[in-house]
Amino acid sequence: MASICSVTRPVQRQTSRHERRLGGLAPIPKNRAVPSSPENRADAYRITGWNRLILWSLGNFIRLWARTIRIRVSPESRAIYGRRDVPTALAMWHNRLFLGCEITRRFRPGGSLNCIVSASKDGAWMAGFLGMFGIKSIRGSNNWGAREAVNAMIKVAKEGGDLGITPDGPRGPIYEFKPGGLIVARRAKLPIVLIGVEFTRVKQLRSWDRFILPLPFSSATLNVRRVELEDLPKDRTAALAELSAIMMELNGDRH
Repeated sequence: MASICSVTRPVQRQTSRHERRLGGLAPIPKNRAVPSSPENRADAYRITGWNRLILWSLGNFIRLWARTIRIRVSPESRAIYGRRDVPTALAMWHNRLFLGCEITRRFRPGGSLNCIVSASKDGAWMAGFLGMFGIKSIRGSNNWGAREAVNAMIKVAKEGGDLGITPDGPRGPIYEFKPGGLIVARRAKLPIVLIGVEFTRVKQLRSWDRFILPLPFSSATLNVRRVELEDLPKDRTAALAELSAIMMELNGDRH
């Protein structure tokens, strides 16, 4: 199942004195994760104690790092990505996620995200990190709470929110648009905005997705295309193949 996020318009609030001391980042919430069902609340791993301080330090470091990246975008891609007239499913490859929050901050501000994150220990770190940026997490995975979590995301979409998808996540195969994201988009009747990022200078990790870390003060190009559901083949396999091909085109062939 693909990793899925939802984007909704938050109620505006003033930044607290404590948040300003943290460099604009919200403090790490004690319980930002939204369980897929009440009985799952105690089962998901949480980040506590000194690990929360580590998360805060890491979040500030990544925030500053991402802001050094020069992101180029065409007027057409900027208009597609910033369009908010109808709820949308936003799709980005898993190994491009380092710039995900920064791209949204620059070109699609004003939303808060709700993401499906694994209930594992690794997922707890991810949920804690996302929470620093005001992103809530619905904890679930292929083997734990998946159906309830997906249903929760579909409910948010039907109420007017956007969905964010990492179609080859959370474990791959790399660059393969898996069925989960398409199924959710179709059930919620959402158009899909495919997001590509081409980098100039990077360091790639030895993870399953060869996760990309753009070097500080390097540049990237944001490429975006909107796909309407009615323009996709009705056959799921053919639709997934077409979406994967477009994603590969938007992301280039360097990384």
